[in-house]
Amino acid sequence: MMKRFMQNQKLSLIALSVLVIAAFASLVIVPETHQGVVVRTGEPVRVINRFQPNEPYGSTGAGLVWRVPFIERVQQIDKRILDLDMERQQVLSNDQQRLQVDAFARFRIIDPVMMVENAGTEGNVASQLAPILSSVLRQELGRRPFSALLTAERGTAMINIRNTLDAQARQYGAQVIDVRIKRADLPEGTPLESAFTRMEADRQEEAETIRAQGRKNAQIIRAEAEATAANTYAAAYGKDPDFYDFYRAMQSYRTTFQNNEAESSIIMSPDNEYLRQFRGQR
Repeated sequence: MMKRFMQNQKLSLIALSVLVIAAFASLVIVPETHQGVVVRTGEPVRVINRFQPNEPYGSTGAGLVWRVPFIERVQQIDKRILDLDMERQQVLSNDQQRLQVDAFARFRIIDPVMMVENAGTEGNVASQLAPILSSVLRQELGRRPFSALLTAERGTAMINIRNTLDAQARQYGAQVIDVRIKRADLPEGTPLESAFTRMEADRQEEAETIRAQGRKNAQIIRAEAEATAANTYAAAYGKDPDFYDFYRAMQSYRTTFQNNEAESSIIMSPDNEYLRQFRGQR
């Protein structure tokens, strides 16, 4: 009896099993950290949990999603910031210095459909951008001397490299967020020592130029101040010539009779004209 029942329900059980398998095959989990591109017969048809700037987590459609089993597949693409490390390479600067440069870039996928169509995977995007980063880095640093990497001009160079690399990355659906140089070293040995010597000489020359300009400015300021003081004195003395004569005489007495620990002596007649201010004579 049971055997006959099982034979009668065999087709029903098979159909139920197929429906359960199809139901599970229709469900796909897209986490918050990824974007899901639904591909049907090789063509992207829709995006799940697409990256949107300033959109809070939980608001872009992540979680359980439906697909047509065996016809549609869901390719998951990381929506987080990704790293692109450049291999250490030699770069020739504007002042003919051979630099050993390590750099990296950070990017994210903002157009997953374009990425699937033109690159396929995030790894392929990184592979496409790596030689572009190397080329742009050599061109940008080749326009500048080595010393520029030690100043604020380095930031300008990084911005130019990022903008150029970002323009190339857009065709792969990626956005370059930042580019940084980890290290930029001179080769060990004589090139490094000669570069340090030249940099030291340049800094000493620059410092001497600054000091010379400071001395020049000080002389100009002192001369202007003395001219202003002379005009002020002249205006004041012109109002009282007798006071001016007295003041000048006092300055002369101070200069003449100040001892300064010297042993010399001055002998003058009391009625000497030079001493008239002591006698109250005009």
